[in-house]
Amino acid sequence: MSTGGLIIRAAAALPGAPTPPVTTPRDPAREAAERELSKPVYHQNDPGLVERALDRFWEWVDELFGRASGATPGGGLGLLAILLLTLLVIAALWWRLGTPHRTATDPGTLFDDGPRSAADHRAAAEAHATAGRWTEAVQERMRAVVRSLEERTLLDPRPGRTADEAAAEAAGPLPQHATDLRAAARAFDDVTYGGRTGDPDTYARLRTLDLALERAKPLLTGPTA
Repeated sequence: MSTGGLIIRAAAALPGAPTPPVTTPRDPAREAAERELSKPVYHQNDPGLVERALDRFWEWVDELFGRASGATPGGGLGLLAILLLTLLVIAALWWRLGTPHRTATDPGTLFDDGPRSAADHRAAAEAHATAGRWTEAVQERMRAVVRSLEERTLLDPRPGRTADEAAAEAAGPLPQHATDLRAAARAFDDVTYGGRTGDPDTYARLRTLDLALERAKPLLTGPTA
């Protein structure tokens, strides 16, 4: 033992001598501090789970926009201009194409109400056209075409028939109008299930087809002798 150690021990043994400081190892001291700070009394005003999640989210958004504005010409103003332009393009497409509906790849039935005559459908189509309701006018004119073919017994009346099926079946006795019938069925599907809007040109083509089919002579085939 060194002389210094003997002096410290002797000084500690003297009456009235001050108690030497107690030193705690580092790891136990850290663990004791963690246990103390984990007590609920120290966390009464801590933010809740939702608030912490929102803080993290907004920090992420702020960092994302910061990176985007740094990479965009013009900084934050350039990024804002791009966002506004994107919103305008989306709004223009929404206005032009209308609200998305079922696509034309999943067509429904042609007639969605009770039976009406071809004349009834034609009258309804003309009323819609006069009022500028071109989507409804196209729908009613296609129904008039199919109902007229049923009334002439060129098509068998069949509930649940689609416009495409009617066009395909009518192409048999009316092969010279097969292309126009398919185009008419496609136009009906586009405005009814594809979210497109009817227009005067489409209605005019359907009206012309309807009038031509009234005068068309069907190709009749029967048993040969």
